[in-house]
Amino acid sequence: MSEKLYTVGKIVNTHGIRGEVKVMPYTDFADQRFAKNSTLYIVPETGNAGATQVTVETSRYHKNMYIIKFKELHGINEVEKYKGTLLKITADMQEELPDDEFYFHEIIGCRVITDDEPAEELGTISEILTPGANDVWVVRTAEGKEILLPAIPDVILDVDKHNKLVRVHLMEGLL
Repeated sequence: MSEKLYTVGKIVNTHGIRGEVKVMPYTDFADQRFAKNSTLYIVPETGNAGATQVTVETSRYHKNMYIIKFKELHGINEVEKYKGTLLKITADMQEELPDDEFYFHEIIGCRVITDDEPAEELGTISEILTPGANDVWVVRTAEGKEILLPAIPDVILDVDKHNKLVRVHLMEGLL
């Protein structure tokens, strides 16, 4: 499959003998992603090669995970081989977000500059952590160091996802 796919969950285990799987959601839109008749792709963690298209037959939330049964897979023997794989969607299935919200893949890889005059380039966003109250954007500098920026309005001033550029205000103590 050559189309870009986006991860929405991970199959962590089987559930029962009827072919249900336990899915750890990696999305804010889990109710829509795992709704009945939703199309998903089961993909190995190593890449999109060998993606298997499946359709959700049933889904329920249980102990911070989703228990999902796919129409195409019947019984534990058929789903056992998918333990540890990712569930993905195509780009056209993504929800439209408000102007001040972004998908992780839109933020990762953006260059980060300060609001100083002249602006100083800090580095590139390499990952996003979700520890609790707010996300934390990890900026990798040219020297290989990491700067942790809380994703709050006082710090993140402007995000230009089309030009992959983020302007930030460095509050005292962030560096």
